[in-house]
Amino acid sequence: MAANSRLTIGVHVLAWLALAERRGRAVLTSDEVAASVKTNPVVVRRSLGDLRRAGLVVVRHGAGAGWSLARAPEEITVLDVYEAVESEPLFGLHHTEPNLECPVGRGIRPALGGVYDGAERAVRGELERTSIADVLRETLEVSGR
Repeated sequence: MAANSRLTIGVHVLAWLALAERRGRAVLTSDEVAASVKTNPVVVRRSLGDLRRAGLVVVRHGAGAGWSLARAPEEITVLDVYEAVESEPLFGLHHTEPNLECPVGRGIRPALGGVYDGAERAVRGELERTSIADVLRETLEVSGR
């Protein structure tokens, strides 16, 4: 199963917009953002659309068109990004009812449901403690800039 990178792309986009803003460029085009992510601009535009619907970025049309942060990077958590780009729960149970005549099939959903709920709470808590400003700071420290 391939890992989903929507969260990573969303955080990358916001960190790049935050850095551009810090450097005096309040607005970037989706092509400029895509160059940093090194992916197709269509992928970035899709992510920017999700982030816009969540109120994390704004788009400007016409002269000086492009994207910018809707809030300060310190006010945007990685959880905000996760909730903007992910529509599915972190962990999923069977898509169909397991065999209820089987002792494992009968008990697996309740057993895993509690485990998955606890794991999701822990992940969401960690994502909520980390802001885009934190990610940008750590990124710049790692890259030596």
